[in-house]
Amino acid sequence: MDQNITKFQKALSRIDQKNSEDPNMETWEGKEFPKELLYAMRMSDCLDAFEPNASEALLLAARAHHIGRWKVDRSEFPEGRSGYLKWRNHLKEMHAKWTAEILMEVGYDKDFIQEVSDLILKKGLKKNEQTQILEDVICLVFLEHYLDGFTAKTSNEKIIEILSKTWRKMSSKGHKWALAINYQEPVKSLINEATTSNT
Repeated sequence: MDQNITKFQKALSRIDQKNSEDPNMETWEGKEFPKELLYAMRMSDCLDAFEPNASEALLLAARAHHIGRWKVDRSEFPEGRSGYLKWRNHLKEMHAKWTAEILMEVGYDKDFIQEVSDLILKKGLKKNEQTQILEDVICLVFLEHYLDGFTAKTSNEKIIEILSKTWRKMSSKGHKWALAINYQEPVKSLINEATTSNT
């Protein structure tokens, strides 16, 4: 491997390599991508636009946010909100663990690895600026790229509930960016209804 390649570049490459193993494919702009690799690319693109001066730790946390997500299916946990939360917490811990292993392999120190892990685990949300930026980006990527898919299989009432919860997680800057997305109907009306109920 070229010695001029940085730890950061090596880490990104290994994260992408892992996400390239996702057997689930998604088509975007006429090309097929492993689903979680595409998600990781969208996270990085959104973060670059939303926070151009993002720290190295935040850049890596965004890229690795869903690393290996397909490995643990929702059906492996009980139905209902309690089971859903257990599944989500399990995933966060898994993402943080796998990312930490990659960062250790490429030579990052323990303090930096802990910083990235804390971001992936969303520690200090609403208090830690870096964690809040990551949460905003997660929400923006969902709204821009994945909300349409939810509306096709979910009732309007449930969509408004999801949107309201998403809105509460975001900062005022995140709200401004979310409202600037070019939504199509019926998503646009649902967004308006959900955001109005949160003002």
